[in-house]
Amino acid sequence: MTIYFLIYFFTVYCALFLDKQQQKNILLFIIFGLFLVLIIGFRYQVGGDWYNYLAHYEFTKHETISDILKKPEILHYLLNWIAAKNDWGVYFTNVIYGIIFTIGLIKFVKNEPYPWLEITIAIPYLFLVVAMGYSRQGVAIGLFMLAITYLREKKFYVYVILILIATLFHRTAILLLPLGVFLYGKNIYLKYLMIFPIIYGTYTLFSSEGGRQLWQNYVVAGMISNGAKIRVAMTFISALIFFYVKDEWKEKYNDYEFWKWISILSVVTIVLVNFASTAVDRIALYFIPLQLVVFGRLPELLKNKYSPNQIKFLIVLYYFCVLFVWLNFATHAKYWIPYQNILFKDVF
Repeated sequence: MTIYFLIYFFTVYCALFLDKQQQKNILLFIIFGLFLVLIIGFRYQVGGDWYNYLAHYEFTKHETISDILKKPEILHYLLNWIAAKNDWGVYFTNVIYGIIFTIGLIKFVKNEPYPWLEITIAIPYLFLVVAMGYSRQGVAIGLFMLAITYLREKKFYVYVILILIATLFHRTAILLLPLGVFLYGKNIYLKYLMIFPIIYGTYTLFSSEGGRQLWQNYVVAGMISNGAKIRVAMTFISALIFFYVKDEWKEKYNDYEFWKWISILSVVTIVLVNFASTAVDRIALYFIPLQLVVFGRLPELLKNKYSPNQIKFLIVLYYFCVLFVWLNFATHAKYWIPYQNILFKDVF
């Protein structure tokens, strides 16, 4: 697990000791981003779903392109099909996923007041567990974060396109579409028009064979996700902090409405997680960026009351505890330890 702590402490150093100008250094973002892609893309037998994704790769070896095009999560299977036909292994798909996730993360944080603080917050769970475990949903969240940056720039249509692309990796991403359509869409006819793909996407999500299986396993059967309550609670805490600083937020930032609804949904998940923990846990993964933006902006929002450096230190200490506890006590952490990479096996 050494590599995970090294990555975390590097981001902590950048968050605590680089000044604001140094934290915006594009070259540093690029070098670190390439390193994350290497760690995600060339990992070997790392992640709770490693063998599931390996099975997807093996499955596509025997499929035709027409079979692949019938899949609901077409881009996931298409990338695996391309890799299988060229004998590139699962690493081709994993590298692509790593690139998309990393671009989404860096684009999301780079114009924030403390970008490296937000990257630090992302390491213990969003990077380590989601991007290196739940690969399809990791790439969907990467596209979601990228889409959010275009909403900030008033590019509503780009948000819609990116979310629709995300659904081709993981169908649950369709549930993110209303956030952009109904909060930022100016054209009333477009809003009504977008209801149809939302309804269709939700219908196919739960009516397809895979969707029915998900519903049966995650909801009807009451499938339990270990640690779901803790993960949902972490975003719930961010939502509470968001509402605590809402007045300062409104003064400094123009995205209050978007994060208000993400916070409301995060509050809802803390209630629903008792009834279908795995289903709620997977949906709640999309709300993890709330942790980044709330804790990442907190030193700026509370600087009139508290020292930004003190707040940053407490935040990195909190997320260090998250990383330490997960790696040492989480039920499924064994699938991440030891970290192995096909480029340097057994080094870590």
